[in-house]
Amino acid sequence: MENSNPLNIVVVGASAGGFAAVSKLLSSIDGDLNATIFIVVHISRNSDAEIICKMLQKHTTMLCKVAVNGEMIESHNVYIASSDHHMLLENGRILVQKGAYENHYRPSIDVLFRSAAAAYGACVTGIILTGMLDDGTSGMYAIKRSGGLCIVQDPEDAEFPNMPYSVINNVAVDYQLPVAEMGPKLIQLLMNRSCVKGEIPGDVKIEAEITRRMSSNAEDLKKLGPAMDLTCPDCGGTLHKIEHDAIPRFRCFTGHAFTGTILEDLQLTSLEESIWTAIRMMEERRNLLSAIHDSSGRKVERAEQLTVHIGRLKAMLQTINKDV
Repeated sequence: MENSNPLNIVVVGASAGGFAAVSKLLSSIDGDLNATIFIVVHISRNSDAEIICKMLQKHTTMLCKVAVNGEMIESHNVYIASSDHHMLLENGRILVQKGAYENHYRPSIDVLFRSAAAAYGACVTGIILTGMLDDGTSGMYAIKRSGGLCIVQDPEDAEFPNMPYSVINNVAVDYQLPVAEMGPKLIQLLMNRSCVKGEIPGDVKIEAEITRRMSSNAEDLKKLGPAMDLTCPDCGGTLHKIEHDAIPRFRCFTGHAFTGTILEDLQLTSLEESIWTAIRMMEERRNLLSAIHDSSGRKVERAEQLTVHIGRLKAMLQTINKDV
């Protein structure tokens, strides 16, 4: 059922250095914020979200809660994504799911931001804080295309500026601020804000729906972009390139999604693992030939040739991560 009076939604994403930044953000909100806040910080699958929630509660008078699947959204609350689960928004409620990894993260910032954009459109304010790589850029672009606001931590204020820089370089940012100034700006922006959801781009809704139902189909992927001669590093499926996005991004049939930067990093990791496997197999072969050498010396010669090949592979390992 469509909500005739949508809430003001604030979605926050952070990675490396994120807990200190989020704590500072919540501390800067010293008034009654006319909104509900949802926070994704990249955490390990063994992290205890309840402990994190209690730590953040010390910095705000708003009620902090770990998101629960199916829970109805309440105004003036702060919801924290639990470990190893995505947090998504539907109209009026929260979904907590163990869906496919996005950008090799679960929870993923992009998943939260994109679902918020699909559900609440222009009623969403996105905030990107400190972090490495570029998770959150695509989600922030979805928010902007859906009419929402974009706030980014000033890179000079961020412990790890990569995520803020990625958004700044690819999305039309509304405000670039130190974390300490974000709370007062949010209160100013949202105090008397009359929220109208507005029109949502079709591809934003499709991707949010794929994540929500934890499955895709061929027609959805064709609408998002063409199939590529690339395989998903997580499941081996064919990757489709997403056409309407701020940065290169890819998605497979199973639901895994990657920015170009993260896909490249995963490919290099896989390539390095394959080379180490080849080195191990060659060394075992060389050791065997050396142990069973015959009078002709052919096995010794082949063992020496393998030593040369092993050296070349090890030299290759020194160069594969360098820029060409």
